[in-house]
Amino acid sequence: QVQLVESGGGLAQAGASLTLSCAASGRTFENYRMGWFRQAPGKEREFVATISWSGNFTYYADSVKGRFTVSRDNAKKMVWLQMNSLKPEDTAVYYCATTLKNRDSYYAGEYSGQGTQVTVSS
Repeated sequence: QVQLVESGGGLAQAGASLTLSCAASGRTFENYRMGWFRQAPGKEREFVATISWSGNFTYYADSVKGRFTVSRDNAKKMVWLQMNSLKPEDTAVYYCATTLKNRDSYYAGEYSGQGTQVTVSS
């Protein structure tokens, strides 16, 4: 079992940067592909970024490619999402989750955190 707790959200101006953190507990964290997802008001939860269990492979949604960077440290049981050049459309609740891959799509798996709010003002 894996427990996930996100932090680092807040209010930012357009063009600014924020770093989200995800602290994991559980003995098998390092076995999981991890990812970040977000849900804006009135919209469905969408994929943002994912990182393989080793950290060697990352993949991003087109909307954040070149602006966001996902990383992890298995020894510390941490996952991060560095968000640069924030836009108002990045406003959402961001979730850290174990992640599944189906062909070219990524989905939140069995374990997910409670989320952290990111609000970007113009």
